[in-house]
Amino acid sequence: MKLWKKDAVPDPRVIEFTSADDRTADLHLAEWDIAGSVAHAIMLGKTGLITPAEKDELLKGLAALYDKAAAGDLIIEDGVEDIHSQIEKELTALTGDTGKKIHTGRSRNDQVLVDLRLYTRNAIDNLAVNIEKLFTRLLELSTRHREIMIPGYTHMQPAMVSSFGLWFGSWAESLADDLLLLGSARAVVDRNPLGTGAGYGSSLPLDRKCTTNLLEFSDLLYNSAYASISRGKAELAVASAIASVAQTLARFSTDVCLFMTAEFRFIDFPDEFVTGSSIMPQKRNPDAFELIRGRMHILQSLPGQISLLVSGLPSGYNRDLQLLKQLIFNAFSEVNECIGMTVVMLDNIRVKDNLTDNPLYNPIYSTEEANKLVRDGVPFRDAYRTVSSMVGKKLFEKTALSEYTHEGSIGKLCNDEIGRIFRERSLCFRSKTAGELIASMMKK
Repeated sequence: MKLWKKDAVPDPRVIEFTSADDRTADLHLAEWDIAGSVAHAIMLGKTGLITPAEKDELLKGLAALYDKAAAGDLIIEDGVEDIHSQIEKELTALTGDTGKKIHTGRSRNDQVLVDLRLYTRNAIDNLAVNIEKLFTRLLELSTRHREIMIPGYTHMQPAMVSSFGLWFGSWAESLADDLLLLGSARAVVDRNPLGTGAGYGSSLPLDRKCTTNLLEFSDLLYNSAYASISRGKAELAVASAIASVAQTLARFSTDVCLFMTAEFRFIDFPDEFVTGSSIMPQKRNPDAFELIRGRMHILQSLPGQISLLVSGLPSGYNRDLQLLKQLIFNAFSEVNECIGMTVVMLDNIRVKDNLTDNPLYNPIYSTEEANKLVRDGVPFRDAYRTVSSMVGKKLFEKTALSEYTHEGSIGKLCNDEIGRIFRERSLCFRSKTAGELIASMMKK
């Protein structure tokens, strides 16, 4: 079945090439396609484009199809092009000619647009939940280990005194900024394209505000032509937010791999959470974090892929846009899986104490000594030269750690403030599942 079927019989090789992957990828959209159809049917009934009896018949059929999809029994049959065609085919089988009316005032273009936006909005909210789990774990570790000192590095050289509290907390605050970007992407996605058709509207008296309210979008996509060309822009916003999360995970993984080396020995994991070598009996490899790093590096290329895919396209729909779907589906799967593995590893991390007692790290206290001279009234440049000379002549010895009182230092981590920022940025992630959304619409 093809929604665009005409008298000519298409060559099966063309159909296979243009739709084969969609038959698998589109199953991600099944429940959301039904939710969009429920809203569309209610609107058609409200505007008089179908009778009340026809509306009720469509809603009953769609409810049955949702139950089938939720149970995992809805498949896209051979010869059926996509999920939209499959659902219309089965709806027509359930309701007869009434099922043929579900596509009134709708194009596959705005249909897939609304499906993708509903799916993506929910996927963003689920990702935010997983980010919160990792954020909470990092902040807990920061607070628990706030007094354990470690060397802080710049240029891969020991630089100043730091702490596990500062290190863990830095990645937590990075996630807070990632969440801000994710919220912005959500705002781009959370607008209703249903009713814009193929990009040029419809001569039928559609009520687009009705479907916007039913599907709980924050607003409409107003310009029908923009609704069409927004495909790619919305995905780019989402990909950029996911890439930001991926960067945080990749850089954190690099630190973990470095801190596990024999030269550092800052952290470790139980034997059950590291891997070995087929030839070297002593090996304890951080494979989980190496794979997280690699997978997140690949994911950071996603915005570039999407930009290349859509930048040269003319306005209106072009079949190239079909390729966006699998990219976004895969991205959510990858980032969620890697976040989950990071949480598992952090649940079992072991941190080492007394690291800065190693004489190797004595020079990281040189800034401490210079600042003590400053407190005694010595100009900083003079204090710097004095201590630098001591270091150069190998006369500098470890000094006592000064009190750190400013916000964001090892003595004042401000974890409560970081937690507040994260919670405030979490407030926008609140969408319903497809089942909850459908149940809500059925009551109206």
